[in-house]
Amino acid sequence: MNIFEAIAALVQYAENEKLIEKEDKTFAVNRLLEALQLDSFEETEIKSNYELKDILGAILDYACENGLCENSVVYRDLFDTKIMGLLTPRPSEVIREFKSKYAESPEAATNYYYYLSRKSDYIREYRIKNDMKWITPTEYGDIDITINLSKPEKDPKAIAAALNMKQSAYPKCQLCKENEGYAGRVNHPARQNHRIIPLKINNSDWFLQYSPYVYYNEHCIVFNGNHTPMKIDKSVFGKLFDFVKLFPHYFVGSNADLPIVGGSILTHEHFQGGHYTFAMAKAPIETEFKFDGYEDVEAGIVKWPMSVIRLRSENTERISELADKILTKWRAYTDEDAFIFAETDGTPHNTITPIARYKDNAYELDLVLRNNITTEECPLGFYHPHPEYHHIKKENIGLIEVMGLAVLPARLKEEMEILKNALVNGLDISADERIEKHKEWADMLKAKYEITDDNCMDILKKEIGIIFTAILEQCGVFERTEEGKAQFIKFMKAVQ
Repeated sequence: MNIFEAIAALVQYAENEKLIEKEDKTFAVNRLLEALQLDSFEETEIKSNYELKDILGAILDYACENGLCENSVVYRDLFDTKIMGLLTPRPSEVIREFKSKYAESPEAATNYYYYLSRKSDYIREYRIKNDMKWITPTEYGDIDITINLSKPEKDPKAIAAALNMKQSAYPKCQLCKENEGYAGRVNHPARQNHRIIPLKINNSDWFLQYSPYVYYNEHCIVFNGNHTPMKIDKSVFGKLFDFVKLFPHYFVGSNADLPIVGGSILTHEHFQGGHYTFAMAKAPIETEFKFDGYEDVEAGIVKWPMSVIRLRSENTERISELADKILTKWRAYTDEDAFIFAETDGTPHNTITPIARYKDNAYELDLVLRNNITTEECPLGFYHPHPEYHHIKKENIGLIEVMGLAVLPARLKEEMEILKNALVNGLDISADERIEKHKEWADMLKAKYEITDDNCMDILKKEIGIIFTAILEQCGVFERTEEGKAQFIKFMKAVQ
């Protein structure tokens, strides 16, 4: 399609998806002409029902050919976000519509907002489709496995440009409210099509947005209006429940507040939530427990590879009070026999990952006990993926993975294909630097299975799921053994 057909198709798309009204079409065309440095427009028949990816691709090709944009993924992303920002409703309009829908129901409000976030291309649906996803049944339930391919890797041109750029303190990070409408740069994504929803959490200003990379359905981020560090304390439990009361169809949780066991952004207080039920939420309490003075709060150890205490009540304040007691005790807790140390050389190790939800007419709070101690054998963290599994994953286990959804590195997609070919055809795995890291694992697979072209990929997927479950067990501070259970109960009794 030529540039005029692409402009016409994009404006028609925007009207169809309710980004603009019919009366806005001429105005929208003129804004696009300005961005593309065109001073006239030729009315053109739209010859096909083009997808957004194809329309934007044509516009980007024109921009690159005419010196408006460098032809590399980072620069193309900056430019097409600018284009979509011209067609995305103003923040005040989005907020007004969200509030109107919320008056109908919280679900109506989030349905509207999630739709807008996808159709404005803030969430790039055509990239999300490329993500690999499957489920591995385990003794703990169905574990979700994903290889996320929707976050583009930086190209060499952009990396070089970023090194030469003057460091900017605006926005302070990718979660700050100042990202709304920001043009971006090679080391910071463009956000002209980004819209955020103001909320009151803990009587202070917070905002709701969706993750542009969508690891699960309606994957949202709730962030403090101020750029303030992550901190797990009693107020966090109240904040989580404030959000769940606003959106009872969503769960919400916080990454821990220490390196290794925390999230990727510890400098800005934020939570993650969404309209999705993880395996951990379905997991039952396997050992009930009563805390003295809190007999009205159901409690117990969850049947889960990591060490999880679940609290349940209709009264969120009572849950928060008990959670604070557990957190306070855990921060200072040492049990040398269980290899748990509250601190070493003045460095604190114990913290909690909390997750809140509303389920079956009561509130639940799961408290995942975390510890970030390192050892000589495990310099990246003892309660962290151990070295024998680094060929699959060596990155931190954050909130999403704690709940049972593996976010695996994009490299695995290609490696699985190469490994399949090697296994099926009897090739020397150690001779290929792309997959030599998998040799020991591959030898185990060859001994365990009769591998064929038809079953090899299914075997790889199943075994990756088994490894991820084992990684979660390694991240549990109390082992899934009788001795570990006794040590877990010993800690819970210490809370009394």
